[in-house]
Amino acid sequence: MEATSKAQQELERIEKQIAELEKAAGDNQAARKQLQEMHERVSGLRRQITSQMGPWQKVELARHPQRPYMMDYIERLFTDFSEIHGDRQFADDQAIVCGMARFRGHDCLVVGTQKGRDNKEKFRRNFGSPNPEGYRKALRAMKIAEKFDRPVITFVDVVGAYPGLGAEERGQAEAIARNLREMARLNVPVVTIITGEGGSGGALAIAVADRVLMMENSIYSVISPEGCASIMWRDSSKKEIAAAALKITAEDNVAMGTADDIIKEPAGGAHTDYDEAAAFVGEAIAKHLGELVQMPKAQMLDERYKKFREMAKYFEQV
Repeated sequence: MEATSKAQQELERIEKQIAELEKAAGDNQAARKQLQEMHERVSGLRRQITSQMGPWQKVELARHPQRPYMMDYIERLFTDFSEIHGDRQFADDQAIVCGMARFRGHDCLVVGTQKGRDNKEKFRRNFGSPNPEGYRKALRAMKIAEKFDRPVITFVDVVGAYPGLGAEERGQAEAIARNLREMARLNVPVVTIITGEGGSGGALAIAVADRVLMMENSIYSVISPEGCASIMWRDSSKKEIAAAALKITAEDNVAMGTADDIIKEPAGGAHTDYDEAAAFVGEAIAKHLGELVQMPKAQMLDERYKKFREMAKYFEQV
């Protein structure tokens, strides 16, 4: 595991050197051709390393600080984005972004969690951990989308809902529970993309969807590996063991039925090429949304209900 991390760091160092050499190469076609070949070899090695990663390495990649966030995908996939603010009860929680937009010529609602890049934005967005007013804003926007028969696309990248005293006083648990109930019977197609970390009820509150898609290096879990290790063994350093036991990777979630499909990422992870990552996400949304809009509403709601009722069932062999 440690060797994999060191190999990644070494590849990052080599790519920086290649970038510097490209600047120095100028218009020398022979040099640029050699540099392109080196880029291709590094990309191949990155994909090979990524395919050999264990669950904890996937957690680290899902949390990469340069990984694209919701607004990065909106810029590349949607047009005419018009943000919706406030829950009409308390405040406008900027950890959750909602807005009407157009996806490949079709009207839709986009909802998702948004982290910050610099310290100022991180504080403004509460490090991407929503308060109850964020979930109430999301539900208000979804009800508007339902009224105008617009599909809902949600992006999830959140450690969990904000656990502060104020959030609890304003009904964090109730806000999440209400979203779960209302999304289960929302009369429009809902597609969710787990782009990074999908943690606990904070993620599920905007992920009760007809199709839950996970990016190749994303994770989806009821609790973080550190939190699980602290509860189970009173030792957060056992996070790697917890990550394996929790079955949090995209492959694990698809196998268990808690996710429906895996979205490919660029070699080395989505943070290495935002445009390519967005292209993969766009194709996945188009595919699944195209299937859902053709489905009768009654059948869609019935299948959504059955999908979530089937989760967490287990059988004992005698």
